Amino acid sequence: MFHLLKVQTLTWIVVTVTIFATGCGSSDRAQARFVHAIQDGAAMDIDVNGTPEFTDISFLGVQPSQPGYTPVPSGTDTIKGVATGTTTQTFSATATFSGSAHYTVVATGFSQTGNGSNVALLSVPDNTSGAPSGDVSFRVIHASPSGPGNVDVYILLNPATCPSGTPAISALGYTQGSSYVSLAYNPNNATPPPGFTVCVTAASSLTPIFTEPTDPGTAGAVRTLVLTDVQMPGIDGLELTALIKANGYDETKVILFTGGMATEWQAQRAGADAYVTKSAPLPELRAAVSRLCPGRARGGTREAQKLKP
Repeated sequence: MFHLLKVQTLTWIVVTVTIFATGCGSSDRAQARFVHAIQDGAAMDIDVNGTPEFTDISFLGVQPSQPGYTPVPSGTDTIKGVATGTTTQTFSATATFSGSAHYTVVATGFSQTGNGSNVALLSVPDNTSGAPSGDVSFRVIHASPSGPGNVDVYILLNPATCPSGTPAISALGYTQGSSYVSLAYNPNNATPPPGFTVCVTAASSLTPIFTEPTDPGTAGAVRTLVLTDVQMPGIDGLELTALIKANGYDETKVILFTGGMATEWQAQRAGADAYVTKSAPLPELRAAVSRLCPGRARGGTREAQKLKP
């Protein structure tokens, strides 16, 4: 996987979570999984109505392990995030859940401005019975407070030139979740299946913010893509690199691309897989991408990352 990390520059990330299509659950309990997308938030414990439900969840973390869910009370619940192992509140908000329904709950925004008042809590129903036969289904949640307010999302069968054709999802607003979009998984019976490329632009623009290859794995899969970013007032690129490596994303490759704000020694110590300065010729950056992710270097690609929960 390829993660192009720019120090002090907006970087978009795709967090991929798996939906397990099911109708199970008691009538008085909903099912939820939690995504930590608060850009300046440290690891958190999440309480629902005063009961700890998710513990020590780091930025970009998804709990429980996918494709699982955690039972939570139906009705209007108070959801509070506190710094892991403390009572220091990061945010407190309410969400309404229906009994037996399944939800992706995303906390995004910024916690260190306004005493958590700038945290947005999204509760998006996972209302799908699965993808049609031979298809895969995608749904996108826009959780990037620093990105464009509305985005277009292209999901194209590989090999793809992004953007091209008509967006799969148009004018998706911040804090909104899209409907499910079903696409043929392998219409040409290729071996192996080609996978897809996800491309995000500002609404009505043809300039990509990022492009990202994604492989749903099998026909019938249902995937939720959470768009977020890592332009964080409370954390820098070195700290983010260390968090990515510390949280077990061993296949994630990090290129520290900097204008001199960090040294190569600092990058190596944080766990970066490559170090490239902004003054370096473009072929040097492409060579780093090719070395870490053979066959996936693209001129013009800014940043991309798929995290497997």
